[in-house]
Amino acid sequence: MSVLGKGRRGVPLAAVGLAAVLLAGGCGAGGVQNDSAPAAKAPAGGAADQGQAAPGEAGAGAPDLRVDQRSIIYTGTVQVQVDDVERAAREAIATADAAGGFVGGDQRRSESADARAELELRVPAAKFTEVVDELAKLGRQQRREVHTQDVTEETVDLDARITSQRARVDSARRLLSRATSTSELVSLENELGRREADLASLEAKKRRLADLTALSTITVTFVGKDASTEEEPADIGFLAGLRGGWQVFVASVTVLLTVLGALLPWLVAVGLPVALLIRVLRRRRRRRTPPAGPMPLAPPVGPMPPAGPMPLAPPAGPPGGPTAPPPVPATRSAP
Repeated sequence: MSVLGKGRRGVPLAAVGLAAVLLAGGCGAGGVQNDSAPAAKAPAGGAADQGQAAPGEAGAGAPDLRVDQRSIIYTGTVQVQVDDVERAAREAIATADAAGGFVGGDQRRSESADARAELELRVPAAKFTEVVDELAKLGRQQRREVHTQDVTEETVDLDARITSQRARVDSARRLLSRATSTSELVSLENELGRREADLASLEAKKRRLADLTALSTITVTFVGKDASTEEEPADIGFLAGLRGGWQVFVASVTVLLTVLGALLPWLVAVGLPVALLIRVLRRRRRRRTPPAGPMPLAPPVGPMPPAGPMPLAPPAGPPGGPTAPPPVPATRSAP
């Protein structure tokens, strides 16, 4: 009985011990798995650290290409003094064509004393500096101005707005396909048209920026050898005012003569017939009017009578003549 009792007591104890061992093993396995997670994440962190260090190592040996990935608009202005303006203009056009560009504007003045040519060249942005240097070598460079405008943020903003607007257009189209009433159909069509117009405007701005960043603008001016190399200061004083007034007077006379020259054919075509007609009418009037007779002569004037006393006025009336009636007495009216 004692042995059996001890054996029965030992079985539960063994079971409890086996369960404790299994539980401890499970916990140990979980602990090993948790401890191995940071070790698995360590290579990722190391890779990130290596990725952060890579630009520094690349910057030490290779050029940084981040600037080339930005959207930059290049514009340049060059003035060159040459011996032959026409030949320099032809060479500048050939340089732009060789670089893959074209001529956007061409203004020339071929006067020998003050010849001048102004060209607007559009060349790829990658060839901007090279073309500017080639243009400066055509003669003696007098002035060079280069301006840059970074539109990277504007380009990124336009891309985001275009993507969002396209999604709005697609949403409006889906709603339009599900419209059930006429009023809802009309409203959705108006909304779709407005969204498509906004999308077209954004895309046009994006194309404009893409054109300006892809093709740079160079304005080159060629002047002759007799042209002044320095900007003349503004003249002031009496002589300058007199010179300016004379120029204005000459210009006014020139305008007046131009107007008279324009009116002269009309004066000849209309004025001469009118003058002849007036002359004929005057002649007819003279023929119809009778000639005036001689003026009557005044009677001869005799000698003046001698001066004497003035005769007295005759009396009011002769004694036997009519007399004035007596005055009528005034009568009183009855009350």
